Amino acid sequence: MLRIIIVFIFIVAAAVQSQPLLTLEDAIAIGLKDNYSIKILRNYEKIAQNNKGNGTAGFLPTLSLSSGYNKINSDQEIDLPPTESNTDIDNLSADLTLNWTVFDGFKMFYDRSKFNAQADLTKYQVRDQIENLVVAISQTYYYVVLQEQLYQIALERKEISGTRLEREKVRNELGGASRTDFYNAQVSFNSDQSDLYNQELQVKIAREQLNIILGRDPSSEFVVTDEIIIPAMNMTLDDIISKMEKRNSTLIAARLNKIVAQRNVQSLRSPFMPRLSLYANYGYTDQMRNSDIGTYAGSDITAKTTETQVGLNLSFNLFNGGRDRINLKNAKYLANNSAYELNDTKNQLLGEVREIFDTFSQRMKIAKLEKQNLETAGLNLKLQQEKNELGVATSLEFRDAQVNFARSKTALFTARYQARISRLEIEKIIGLIDID
Repeated sequence: MLRIIIVFIFIVAAAVQSQPLLTLEDAIAIGLKDNYSIKILRNYEKIAQNNKGNGTAGFLPTLSLSSGYNKINSDQEIDLPPTESNTDIDNLSADLTLNWTVFDGFKMFYDRSKFNAQADLTKYQVRDQIENLVVAISQTYYYVVLQEQLYQIALERKEISGTRLEREKVRNELGGASRTDFYNAQVSFNSDQSDLYNQELQVKIAREQLNIILGRDPSSEFVVTDEIIIPAMNMTLDDIISKMEKRNSTLIAARLNKIVAQRNVQSLRSPFMPRLSLYANYGYTDQMRNSDIGTYAGSDITAKTTETQVGLNLSFNLFNGGRDRINLKNAKYLANNSAYELNDTKNQLLGEVREIFDTFSQRMKIAKLEKQNLETAGLNLKLQQEKNELGVATSLEFRDAQVNFARSKTALFTARYQARISRLEIEKIIGLIDID
């Protein structure tokens, strides 16, 4: 049995070595590269950036050019006095027109500020979504690491149980142990084998989930790191709150949304003020006429005309059914809502910061305690193994020591996983997630 286990371990190790190592950084890069949702968000961000500037806000004039050519052939017959005539006209024209809004109730200024704020708002909304994806990838990656660690624990339990079963079998055959000890060893081995099968399934599911969130084939092979490292926490709660207020994407987006709503209110006040625009036009006409009647019958007569116009237009909306007033009132309600949403977002984030910080602190304490328990359980297991080899330890004492050691190791790895996830949530809430 021991030989079979050793061979199995070598086969697994060889298979693992042939698989490519997938680091967390690699996983994040893959997830961000091919994620269609992120590509869509990036395009929305580009659209918002394109809307910035003087042109979209209406600062710049419009200039249009139009031209045309037509040919007219006219045949005419008159009965009194009897007359027939034929006339050909070639007409070529061109117009250059300039329109420039000089004053529109300051709407262009407010619109430019609104579009700039909207571009920044979209940028942080996109960042927030990308951060959420990075956190989801990281959580799934660490979960794979945890399940791999739990698999190793299950494998170690099975190895120990297999060694114990072989020893009890030999001792029973030699008459040095009771059948009860042998049966207990057999039951323990079967139980550990069952746990190993279950853990193999959990590892497979976790690996498939990571492949799916990365947009890869669920069966793609890879190897993850074998340890979950928890960065040191060198910040107090006040430090975290301060960073959250300055860098949190959700909070910044809420502030920008309030600015956009305020600028929209200011923009919708402009219809209540007069509008002044500049108009300029340059026109050119080239006409050639040929008729077989008149003083210059049969001759081509050319006429060229140029015309220049410059003017100012002043307009003022007296009444349009109250639509402007209704739009302004609705914009004010939306601005009030954006202010309420900002306060609500900040209040919720403050609660989340405190909860996450307290959770991280407690989980680090638990991880420290579980590490001490593991050291003690390891010493006890070693002691029981020595006693079992000497035949002075009962089967139940050995099994209890084995189970306690596995439980302590499982509790430690789980505690470290949970602490790392809490640390990750802190990084997210204070804007330290790297999305580049």
